[in-house]
Amino acid sequence: MANIENINVNPELPLSSRLKRFKAYGAPVVDVELKMNTNENPYQLPEEVKTEILAALALELPDLNRYPDRLQGELRIEIAKYLSKITQVPINSNQAWAANGSNEILNQILLAFYDPGVKAMGFTPSYSMHQILSEQNGYQYVNIERRSDFSIDLALALDKIQSEKPRIIFIASPNNPTGNVTKQYELVEILKIAKNSIVIFDEAYGEFSSEPSAVNLIAQYPQLIVTRTMSKAFAFAGARVGYAIAQAETLAALGLVRLPYHLSTQTQVLAKVALRNFEVLQMQVQQIIKDRKFMQQALENMGLSVIPSDANFFLFGRFKSSQKAFEALLNVSILVRDVGIDGFLRATVPTTAGAHLFIKELGALLDNREIELS
Repeated sequence: MANIENINVNPELPLSSRLKRFKAYGAPVVDVELKMNTNENPYQLPEEVKTEILAALALELPDLNRYPDRLQGELRIEIAKYLSKITQVPINSNQAWAANGSNEILNQILLAFYDPGVKAMGFTPSYSMHQILSEQNGYQYVNIERRSDFSIDLALALDKIQSEKPRIIFIASPNNPTGNVTKQYELVEILKIAKNSIVIFDEAYGEFSSEPSAVNLIAQYPQLIVTRTMSKAFAFAGARVGYAIAQAETLAALGLVRLPYHLSTQTQVLAKVALRNFEVLQMQVQQIIKDRKFMQQALENMGLSVIPSDANFFLFGRFKSSQKAFEALLNVSILVRDVGIDGFLRATVPTTAGAHLFIKELGALLDNREIELS
């Protein structure tokens, strides 16, 4: 079957000028023994959760001729319960909003707050879709370079916010692809200055982090929207569920741009069951954190540099050639991600068995000088 991502748009069609320079987003799809390039949870759902999901779906089958709950009432209650439990911050269902993955949430925010000529701002390197979605929606995107340790230069950030006056500000924490966090005091300083901006604090990997969630700032700052996903910690990438937490009056803007009945009945059922079973799924998260620490230490013992990470992935290097290191790993059936940071590659934490295999194969490549460090 042809890959539609490789098909060019008919040049005679009136494609939006904003899109003419874009290519479809996607990660390489390769049949390998160790797939460590897309930050997925490597574990399947536990059997008891699968069984509960099947039973819940069966109850909904008689009513699939009806549209889903467009207000996601029960799902938003479960999201609020979950976050209230893990953060110890009281959250009600009117402060929660769900969509088909956190990318749809980001797109809804960009749509809701757009006007011609406005700017969006981000701190690079970071999640590439922040810039892609912004520019596709007509925003001028302002890139602020992070420091050499990938932290945000707070003084520079505050200065640029005041001079550029962005409508939207993106901050990912833990940051993809670097894995480091933005401290809450830094976020507060940005929120104090950015009173006329929507500040999106992207916590897609929040469950893997020791840093407190920014949801405790929602009550104080109406311009703050915290976005999260169920793809990672909930082993739910295939279900496509993302959500946002903000003041109810802020989330009301998303209701103006969401498509009718945008979240299917099946998706809502899946998400509700998973959220009710978060304590079972948390065991997977703890194992991933344990294996991440093991891998980081093992790599450092082998002479590699590893960027400290609070996510389910990490950057490692410093390679003489990232491309050659990537290819050498691929030749032994290990797929990681070249994210364009010179000398580094990004690896998703695999299963425990996969972690040990990765260390073994990488060690052999280093010993044989098929991969060289700078």
